[in-house]
Amino acid sequence: MPPPPFRFSLTRNDFTLDPALDDTALAAARDAMALGRWSQARALLAKTGDDWDLRGHRLVVLGEVAANGWAQDWLLAEPDSVDAATLHAFASVLLAARGRGRPEPAREACLAAARLVPADPSPWLAMLILARYTGTDDERMRAFDQVRGRHREHHHAHHLMAACLAERQKGDGDDPFHEVYEFAEWAAGEAPPGSPLAVLPVVAHVERYRVLAEAGHEPHNPANSDQWTSWRAGHAHAAAFSWWLDWDGRDHPRLKVDLNFLAYAKFHEGRMAEAAGLFGSIGRNATRIPWSYPGRDPEKAFRAARTTAVGLGAAGA
Repeated sequence: MPPPPFRFSLTRNDFTLDPALDDTALAAARDAMALGRWSQARALLAKTGDDWDLRGHRLVVLGEVAANGWAQDWLLAEPDSVDAATLHAFASVLLAARGRGRPEPAREACLAAARLVPADPSPWLAMLILARYTGTDDERMRAFDQVRGRHREHHHAHHLMAACLAERQKGDGDDPFHEVYEFAEWAAGEAPPGSPLAVLPVVAHVERYRVLAEAGHEPHNPANSDQWTSWRAGHAHAAAFSWWLDWDGRDHPRLKVDLNFLAYAKFHEGRMAEAAGLFGSIGRNATRIPWSYPGRDPEKAFRAARTTAVGLGAAGA
């Protein structure tokens, strides 16, 4: 099956790195909160309900601006609000993860939110983000297990865990049996048919490349790495690309994250026609990760890859 057609102009400002992706309601609530108006965020989170992937995505994006103090203001105004407590936890975690706050108060905020909403995996997602940057392997695994126990296919949590595992055992080269690959294949295999976790093995390869490149064991330019041409990588890329062509659940809140990972891998694999189709579906919604890997300018990397893929993909069509 050929990739879908790509339809966009190659102008300099035709894409964005906005973490809200294509969630316009989230972007509006985030922008309002940046100005100190949290009523839109309150309405948005109430409307989100128990769509856990969507809730987690929205809390992470809102938490970035709520870290300026607006989450604390909301919680002081409405101390019984579950959503205010959970957003406060995310804001505290994101501050601590960036070295602008202490881990212990952030951890307490997560636990407080978790007690208020026992069925919600979101406070444990916040705990996993915190553990990635300030915790131990055991704390990361415990937080991940808590998320997965509440939502077995939690998209963001699986991506975070892949990144955490990729950072273990840097070694002096790539190990085809590294635990991050086993984790990703296990999670993709456990997921029901059509789950976006089909892309997780691709995420594992990209995250492992990042770690090895940062350690000097892989070329800094991903185009010069053999990471994309092994049998294991090729199998993962093909399976994920087939999932994208076949999957009809295209309203997943983090779909564009998956498509950016897959386009990154396909481009560096040299599959330009497939990469061009993916860029068409990505449209305006580029993501900093993985285009910033390793230590690159994501805007320049995305634009260069897209321009090359579209030109070569169209020529080979």
